[in-house]
Amino acid sequence: MIPRYSRPEMVQIWEPSTKFRIWFEIEAHACDAMADLGVIPRENAQAVWKAKDVEFDVARIDEIEAETKHDVIAFLTHLAEHVGSDEARFVHQGMTSSDVLDTCFNVQLTRAADILIKDTEALLAALKRRAFEHKDTIRIGRSHGIHAEPTTMGLTFARFYAEMDRNLARLQTARAEIATGAISGAVGTFANVDPRVEEHVCAQLDLSPEPISTQVIPRDRHAAFFATLGVVASSIENIAIEIRHMQRTEVLEGAEFFSMGQKGSSAMPHKKNPVLTENLTGLARMVRSMVIPAMENVALWHERDISHSSVERMIGPDATITLDFALARLTGVIDKLLVFPENMLANMNKFPGLVMSQRVLLALTQAGVSREDAYRLVQRNALKVWETGCDFRTELLNDPEVIAALSPAEIDEKFDLGYHTKHVDTIFARVFGES
Repeated sequence: MIPRYSRPEMVQIWEPSTKFRIWFEIEAHACDAMADLGVIPRENAQAVWKAKDVEFDVARIDEIEAETKHDVIAFLTHLAEHVGSDEARFVHQGMTSSDVLDTCFNVQLTRAADILIKDTEALLAALKRRAFEHKDTIRIGRSHGIHAEPTTMGLTFARFYAEMDRNLARLQTARAEIATGAISGAVGTFANVDPRVEEHVCAQLDLSPEPISTQVIPRDRHAAFFATLGVVASSIENIAIEIRHMQRTEVLEGAEFFSMGQKGSSAMPHKKNPVLTENLTGLARMVRSMVIPAMENVALWHERDISHSSVERMIGPDATITLDFALARLTGVIDKLLVFPENMLANMNKFPGLVMSQRVLLALTQAGVSREDAYRLVQRNALKVWETGCDFRTELLNDPEVIAALSPAEIDEKFDLGYHTKHVDTIFARVFGES
C-alpha cells in the first residue's frame, strides 16, 4: 500500500525484514523440537540460534532468489551463510516451503488483527462519547432520503457503535480462526516430520496446530478473515456516507472539522468539502475488492497449487494496512465531528409538523375511524404541506372530518417531540449496558 494510506506499526508487520525474522523463528524452533526428539544433534539446533540477532540482508536474499527462483531456498541459503553450512544442514528437516510460508502468513495476520482490534476499540470509545454527548439532540430521521420521524443524533452514534461492536466481535473471531500453523510436510501427512515439532513451533508463536492440512493451511480460514475485513470496511463506509449527507449544504447538520489553513478547492475558496469521509468511502471499496480473490483462493488443486500465493502477497499487506488507516481516520473524524443542533431543528421544521403524521393516523384509528379513512384524511392534509409549506397542525384543525374525531387539544398533544424520544434511555441501556 502506498505511504499516503499507511501507518508505521501495520506496515512493519509486512516488511521483508519482519517476514524473514518470522521464517527464522519457525526454522529455529523446529530445530529445537527435533533436537528434543533426538532427530538432529542438539549442537546443530543450538548453532541455528547464532542468527537470532542477525539483520537478514534482504538484498542478498533477493540476489540468491534471482538464481534459485525460490524464495524459501534463497532464505535458507542466506541463513547458512550466517550459521555455517555444516551447522545448518538439519534446518528445514522434513519440512516443506509452505510450512514456513503459511505459518508465517498466519503470524502476520494475527498481528495485523491485533492492531485492527485495537483500532476498533478506539473508534468505539469515540462513538460512545459522542453518543452520550448528543443523546437528546433531536434530528429528523430519514427513510429513502425523505423526512420520516424524529430521532436523536445520539441514537445515530449509538447505532454506529453497535455496528462496530459487532465488528469487534467479528475481528476477534477472525483472529482466532486464522491463528493456526502447520509443520506437516509435503502433503500434510507428517511423513518426514513428527507432529510434535508442529506443536512446539505453534506454541512458541502463539498459534494452534492446524488440525488437518495438506501442503497448505486450508484457505477457507483466510477467506473468512478477509471477508471480515470487508464487512468492517463496509461499516466504515456506512458511517462515512451518513456524515457526507449531513455535510451537504442544504442539510448541514454536521461537518468534518476544518482546520486552520485548510483549503477546500483550488478554484472556489468558499468550499468546505467532506474529503475525509469521501476518502474513507474509496478506501472501503479497495478493502472489499480484496475479499473476492480471498474467496477464490479456497479452491486449490489437490493438496496444493500456487495460485493463491500471488494473491496473498498483495491482499495481505494491502487489506490490513488500508483498513488500519481507515479505522484510525474515521476515529479522528468522529472525535472532531461538528454537530449543528439548530440546523437539525430547522430541517425538521422545514415542513411544519409534517413528521407527526403517523401519530395523527394512529389517534384517528383509536378514535374509531377506519384505517383507510384515517390514512386518507392525514395524507390529504400532509400533501398540502408538501405543496405549500403550510402548517400541518393548522390544516388538521381546519379539517371538519378530523375535528369530528379529535378535539383540538388531542391534536395539539400529537405534536410533542418528547413522544419520539421517550425510549432513548432504554435503547442506550441495550447498546451500552448502562443507564
